[in-house]
Amino acid sequence: MVALFGAIVSALALEGGATPTPATACAFDPLRPATYEADALRERYLLVMSAAASNQLFPGDPYFELPAVEVGTRANRSFGASALPVEILRAIGWVESSMTMASRSTPFEAIGPALVSFDCGHGIMQVTSGMTVPLGAGGQPTSNQIAVATSDLHNVARGASILASKWNDAPGLRPIAGTNTNADPTIIENWYYAVWAYNGFTGPGSRQSNHPLDPNQAWPRSAYRCDGTQSRTRYPYQELVYGCVANPAERAGRDLWAAVPVSLPDLTNPQFFNAMRLASFEFPYNGMDIPTPSPSHRTTTPQLPANIRATLAGSPQLSVNAGAITIHTNGTPDQARATIRIANPGSGVLSWFAKPSDNFLIVDPPAGSAVGSGVRCTASGCPNGEITVSINPTLLPASRASGTITITSPNASGSTTIRVQVVAEFEVAAPGTSRAP
Repeated sequence: MVALFGAIVSALALEGGATPTPATACAFDPLRPATYEADALRERYLLVMSAAASNQLFPGDPYFELPAVEVGTRANRSFGASALPVEILRAIGWVESSMTMASRSTPFEAIGPALVSFDCGHGIMQVTSGMTVPLGAGGQPTSNQIAVATSDLHNVARGASILASKWNDAPGLRPIAGTNTNADPTIIENWYYAVWAYNGFTGPGSRQSNHPLDPNQAWPRSAYRCDGTQSRTRYPYQELVYGCVANPAERAGRDLWAAVPVSLPDLTNPQFFNAMRLASFEFPYNGMDIPTPSPSHRTTTPQLPANIRATLAGSPQLSVNAGAITIHTNGTPDQARATIRIANPGSGVLSWFAKPSDNFLIVDPPAGSAVGSGVRCTASGCPNGEITVSINPTLLPASRASGTITITSPNASGSTTIRVQVVAEFEVAAPGTSRAP
């Protein structure tokens, strides 16, 4: 049967699909924001995911809340609870980023450059939607973009919201899994198509096809083990995720979450094969509805304290160590730049953004984090955020110029404006150009 199945797959013709391409710019380009990286055992992030999966982080926030998840097949769709399987959320976080907010160069329990991928995916959940260009006034990032890039709570909550929206895209834009179980969202296997869509509902001809019957995917293939020993490119995205649900990542000799032996669609069974065949992969995918793969498994609802959001978010406060700075472009290295330190005398993780008034002011990083009480930050540089201010002399309007840098936060009140004086020793010619003496 398997040999026959392989022959059938090889004979299927390729069909077109969307082709993801690298983004030409991201929300903070050409610079990169900074963020806080939590503990190596991901205990904080796992707790954040448990809260996000049951909409306990930002209920009522239209951008970060978990929407009501629909229940039912094509004929009887209705809204249910604002909840999704935390098992899926954990596995997606691992597949996307190894469950990290910051780049690989950043130690655990430290502040460092944020994780930003080639297609503008940000942080743990590699949130790309809404992060490819700055969406705020004057070409600046919005508070939502700042939060996604610098706050683990907002990043995970936004990823969960996107996943729920992929589920809710059925049946208008996507097929349904679970025709025999009323598409019950508490059944982990029923999220097969939503997980596929989280990475892109792509098929043959795409830059990265997620179709399980793509002839370029080897068959038969062993289950993905989520242990780093198998090439990820040999698997559709949803098989990576379900493989990590069944085979938890391990650190320090222990599993990071409980294993659930989930089932994938049995592609040797005509009931699944016929629905998945490439001829059915055509919008609006009416022919791709499938029953629940068996044996099926229900999510285990995390038991969390009522104050979990307050515990995780804390009460951040914004504090800046400077009110005015002076930069001498022709001075010593220390005089040619200035450092601003941002502290959080409150609790939790503060997100901040630095907005310069003029394009000759360079602030690096443009956004970041500062850690307060209740959060471990043990590496060098902790717990404060730090900005280096320098000058692009070719954009100076005169040999002496002034501007401001305004520090704000999406998760704390107040703001601070820093006055910047620039002293340059060159002859100014036409605007936007300069000549050294």
